Amino acid sequence: MAHILDQFDYHILEELQRDAAQSQRVLADKIGLSQNACWRRLKALEAMGAIRNRTVVIDRESLGGSFVVFSLIKTRHHSADWLRQFRNHVSAIPEVIDFFRIGGEYDYLLKIVVSNMAGYDDVYKRLIGNIELETVTSYFAMEAIEEQRPIPLR
Repeated sequence: MAHILDQFDYHILEELQRDAAQSQRVLADKIGLSQNACWRRLKALEAMGAIRNRTVVIDRESLGGSFVVFSLIKTRHHSADWLRQFRNHVSAIPEVIDFFRIGGEYDYLLKIVVSNMAGYDDVYKRLIGNIELETVTSYFAMEAIEEQRPIPLR
């Protein structure tokens, strides 16, 4: 039977988006549940796939990732085999932190984080290597106004 989310579940998810490292005791107190009830709900949310993992949000600029590039890619190829090859190719580039297939004039959108233009040039050369692309158009972020915001749940 599928788990139907209620207000406690939404509250748990909201709290974890704010701070996934908080203890289960603190989380349970904030939610208004016992630790056991909170733990059972966490396990149910994980089992249904609502929680994929718990991560730490790193300040990219403090670690040298101050250059953010959004690359739009257009291709003439749309076969399943080419797509599989392209996904594997892009996924092997660690500087690509977000990767989307999109609708519209372009086919793919990549968010790339590097330390400088030379770093982006290196990623670009790896991106176009060994795979045929029609167009790569890149935009360079000047300022991150909002980044890695929590997903609105209600």
